Amino acid sequence: MTHRRVMIKLSGEILGRNSVGGLDQKALEHVCSELSLVSDLGYEIACVIGGGNFFRGSLAAEFGLERATADYMGMLATCINGLALQAILENKFKKFTRVLTAITMTELAEEYIQRKAIKHLKRKRIILFVCGTGNPLFTTDTAASLRALEIGASIILKGTKVDGIYDKDPKKHDDAKKFDQLSYLDMISKNLNVMDSTAITMCMEAKVPIKVFNLANKGSILRALDDPKYGTLVS
Repeated sequence: MTHRRVMIKLSGEILGRNSVGGLDQKALEHVCSELSLVSDLGYEIACVIGGGNFFRGSLAAEFGLERATADYMGMLATCINGLALQAILENKFKKFTRVLTAITMTELAEEYIQRKAIKHLKRKRIILFVCGTGNPLFTTDTAASLRALEIGASIILKGTKVDGIYDKDPKKHDDAKKFDQLSYLDMISKNLNVMDSTAITMCMEAKVPIKVFNLANKGSILRALDDPKYGTLVS
């Protein structure tokens, strides 16, 4: 097992319905099945969850909101997703989980404390990090990098709807070229818009690799860990 402790970045869009947002039962159950599988194999699993299926802070101007207010709304959306995943992981897949929040909401989730998070991981509980870093103007990509470094994860897996990183959108361009491997600097200089530059820089300085892969396939998380040709590796 090359990577025992793994950080998985889940976008809100993966959990939602394509055109109308919200939550999709089949999508939630698929993600929970994937998480459960790798947990059963002995991996220590932590997830940072986005909220784009409900609201994005980047929509602030469109709604006439201050950016900070919009970002806090987005953070609350991540909590909804985290609670939904927790319910299915525990009720259907019988996994022990903890939702850890960067914004105090005692009735819903535990406050994030680094040592407590590591303790949960050692006890084989699946950790669901919500509310990003707890600060506006930071993406959940940055939160994933930050939490990965704090808990000592050896890799970040970013689950998407495409099978890796391309030089342009493969859904719009038939001649889009897939990268099997990239350096951190390539990812920034090519402006590929897969993760923000702050998140990538943090991983580069700590030498934590990033794997971008298609989460929609069955067994995708395990393949991303075991198969060098599955997805795109940034290192």
